[in-house]
Amino acid sequence: MLLENIQKESLDLLRQLIRIQSFSKEEDRTANLIAQFLEERGIKTQRKMNNVWAYNKHFDASKPTVLLNSHHDTVKPNSGYTRDPYDAAIEGDKLFGLGSNDAGGCLVSLIGAFLYYYEQENLKYNICLAATAEEEISGNNGLELVLPDLGELEFGIVGEPTEMNLAIAERGLLVLDCVSHGKAGHAAREEGENAIYKALKDIEWFRNYQFPKVSEVFGPLKMTVTIINAGSQHNVVPANCTFTVDVRVTDAYTNEEVLEIIRANVDCDVTPRSIRLKPSSIDKNHPVVQAGVALGKTTYGSPTTSDQALLDIPSVKCGPGFSGRSHMADEFLYVREVAEGVEGYVNMLKPVVLG
Repeated sequence: MLLENIQKESLDLLRQLIRIQSFSKEEDRTANLIAQFLEERGIKTQRKMNNVWAYNKHFDASKPTVLLNSHHDTVKPNSGYTRDPYDAAIEGDKLFGLGSNDAGGCLVSLIGAFLYYYEQENLKYNICLAATAEEEISGNNGLELVLPDLGELEFGIVGEPTEMNLAIAERGLLVLDCVSHGKAGHAAREEGENAIYKALKDIEWFRNYQFPKVSEVFGPLKMTVTIINAGSQHNVVPANCTFTVDVRVTDAYTNEEVLEIIRANVDCDVTPRSIRLKPSSIDKNHPVVQAGVALGKTTYGSPTTSDQALLDIPSVKCGPGFSGRSHMADEFLYVREVAEGVEGYVNMLKPVVLG
């Protein structure tokens, strides 16, 4: 299939996707459209809930597999919109619409790259395309749900707007709910044990502690106390003080290692809301990264979290569009970015899957 035709079809698909409301957990109609688009081109698809995936025509179980993944859910349009979020209007060089930048352009560009290689024989890698749900809410019924069904994967490309530059590492996230315990008493007498004072000691530790290992990409791991609550009335010494800590984990540690270090150093109870959102990385000398660098793209570490955090394989986050446009009012993608995205993914994969 000619690259120019694929680029046109990818743009047309993006406009169709924009016209369909697909908030997280409500992506059934965009899942239908993606499956229909592929099946009309003779590609067998598989589906679980609102996740759709497919493999190249000449899949060979003896070969390794690369994952091409992006999401088709969107956030809800914010109150600043001045145009119809679902109009998919092209004005000048811009395509407007909710999800156009995050991450519709990435998704259709990955689909386009998948189409380009779909019928080619003797690829060195199988290609698995997965269009997944619930990314915007870090939901359990998106990529995480179908990963066991996708088979063994060697590495992945996760489509997020990076201007086609290469995020070779992504911070993980731990949100910790902490409770310091004291003993209630009357504030007018020498009674009780003030939980706030006990919490202050641990909060100061979170503020000042420096983890020994420093990431080459991100620098030091970052911990921030963001919420604190205690007490019920002015004359009662509080028995409990709760506070929340936002921990941005680098690729120097696993979430489990960070949690173990924290618990060994503080007196409060520490409960993570989740350890699912792991730090991720790929060697800067990996062939797909080197292919991107050869195309003039830069490498960097991403401070934001995506479905890349759910993968236990080397992965790079890369895609058309600009992160600063994500979730903005009157979200848009430059029309040329779709064509550039398809071509960019095709050329990044070429030295890997063709050799």
